[in-house]
Amino acid sequence: MGKKLTRRESREAAFLTAFAATFEPEMPSLPAGTEQPEADDFARQLLAAMNTHAEELDSLIEAHLKGWTLNRVPRVSLVALRLGLAEMLYGEEQKPGVAINEAVELVKKYGADNDYQFVNGLLGTVAREREERPEATC
Repeated sequence: MGKKLTRRESREAAFLTAFAATFEPEMPSLPAGTEQPEADDFARQLLAAMNTHAEELDSLIEAHLKGWTLNRVPRVSLVALRLGLAEMLYGEEQKPGVAINEAVELVKKYGADNDYQFVNGLLGTVAREREERPEATC
């Protein structure tokens, strides 16, 4: 207990928590007895950003689906996209490349064979669009 999680472990904990919630939305955290790390502050921050901005994130994902609907996107990919976008758009570090890479790694680990390519492409497109038209700073 008390072991500090790496950012990757934190992202994975957030991903697994969010993925589990797609089956049982009332379940806010991982069930007791799982071998996955407990969510730390970083993981909770990602989950909070994802939940707070859920409609906006889903709209952004939908806007980049060509001939698909949100409910056709594999669940693993959808959770990774939501979490990746939440980190890219609302995370403290604002490092889109890191967020994209981590989302891709999660999909490689938990998703179907080539799903990571879809996730990489969509997140990369959003990152490039944001670079082209930077937001006004406060």
